[in-house]
Amino acid sequence: MKKIILTMCCLALISQSCKKVLEEDIVSNITPEYYKSAAGFEDAVKASYEPLRSHYGTQRGFTLTVFGTDTYTKGADGGFKHINDYTSGFNSQDSYIRDLWNDFYRAINTTNTVIDRAPTADVPAALKAQRVAEARFLRAHYYFILVQTYGPIHLSLKETTEIQTTATRSPVKAVYDVIVADLELAITGLPAKQNDYGRASKAAAEHMLSKVLLTRASIPSAAKADDYQRAAVLAKSVIANYGLKLLPVFADVFDQAKQEHSEVVFAVQYTNDLLTNGGGNSGHLYFIMEYDAGHKGTQRDIANGRPFKRFKPTMYTLDLFDRTKDSRYNGSFKQVFFANNAATLATGMKLGDTAIYVAPVNVSAAVKASKNYRTIDRAEVLSSGNYRYFPTLSKFLDPLRPSVQEERGSRDYMVARLAETYLIAAEALFKSGNTTEALTFINEVRKRAALPGKELAMQITASELTMDFILDERGRELLGEMDRWFDLVRTGTLVDRVKKHNPDAAPNIQPFHILRPIPSDQIDRTEGGVTNFPQNTGY
Repeated sequence: MKKIILTMCCLALISQSCKKVLEEDIVSNITPEYYKSAAGFEDAVKASYEPLRSHYGTQRGFTLTVFGTDTYTKGADGGFKHINDYTSGFNSQDSYIRDLWNDFYRAINTTNTVIDRAPTADVPAALKAQRVAEARFLRAHYYFILVQTYGPIHLSLKETTEIQTTATRSPVKAVYDVIVADLELAITGLPAKQNDYGRASKAAAEHMLSKVLLTRASIPSAAKADDYQRAAVLAKSVIANYGLKLLPVFADVFDQAKQEHSEVVFAVQYTNDLLTNGGGNSGHLYFIMEYDAGHKGTQRDIANGRPFKRFKPTMYTLDLFDRTKDSRYNGSFKQVFFANNAATLATGMKLGDTAIYVAPVNVSAAVKASKNYRTIDRAEVLSSGNYRYFPTLSKFLDPLRPSVQEERGSRDYMVARLAETYLIAAEALFKSGNTTEALTFINEVRKRAALPGKELAMQITASELTMDFILDERGRELLGEMDRWFDLVRTGTLVDRVKKHNPDAAPNIQPFHILRPIPSDQIDRTEGGVTNFPQNTGY
């Protein structure tokens, strides 16, 4: 079996070094005795958080969750377009498929180390129980991503200290049973609020368990009769019991200068210290259109970002928002680029004037000709062959980077925020048959999203609440936030919605694409190969 999974994770303990949370100490040449010390045990816990950075806010994480859905298709640049297009390159040798598997199994072994070594660690009992609860939360999180991505997977619940060559794919039900048990224990052991910002809390564990149960309920082989009811109860607890609040203005949720706010349930921490920021949050790179070439008055700068143009919104996405009453189109998309290049200004254009306007509607040729700036209208955005020009998702922009070329952003990545908790409650209640109560939760999200004076107009009625509407609302609220592929799989709508709304993926997507391929090197290095560790259907 691949050594990376079932051999001991080499805890060099390059800790997560969250800004205020998990400050990094690089420790080498450690021995098993180190884990018995208070410092060693704490370093092992910190190291359990670090692999979250390999997924959240990375090109790999976005590609595996945003590409190949109804909301986003491929942009002009970058590799891995086969993941969006579901073509033959999307196979068991794909490096993103392999690296997610390897990184998260390393992470799981680190959490196992914390759990197994805790009894002998020289740490006060109360603090030890809290840290073990954090490890169980993290182990559940890693397994939840893996089981949704690959289906039946290997379960490893003990620290691995030597090479093992055997592995089996445990049923999805067994994996979910472990995840639920870990989160239930985490809820009992975690505090309502951590002293260190960024550590898992009781609210984070309840949010995650509600999402896990919502997902498990959709899987006939794993579901339990009360999963939807329990998911609703947990989500309502997060909303009611921990002082969390929706921010009054949707766009403020993504204000990098004030990112530690009342809507954050759990966030992966990044820092502006480049020595301890690892690869950083690079999400600012991937959703930006090409604004810095072929236009009058513009050049690349820190505020507007490096336009990697990996992900382009689909027509479905652009049509999701009623801009007459919903603030989230303007709150999610950057539509204007201002002149910042004195050397290429158009006639009559000054620095700071509009240089590019990405219009949400069609604009006549006469109106375009009357402007001294470039107008990119809806027809051009959606034209065949255009993968360069489109509304830029602004949620992940990072104007605090130290230089234009710097890819390592310092913006935290919100893994869980309260608006999603409301939407989980709404979906769980709706699936439980309680449409009336479900309506109150989805309308709270919509009321916050309303333009001033449009709060009543944004409210929906019970007759309008369907699963399609819930999916649309998740698309409006959580656009680009690394949930969409999982949402479509959970609701059994992946193939249908991709065929309807993603023209690049539509010709190739098949029912078996609700799972990703098992990495080939995992199969090759398992004793018995594909006989003992079979590949997913279709790959």
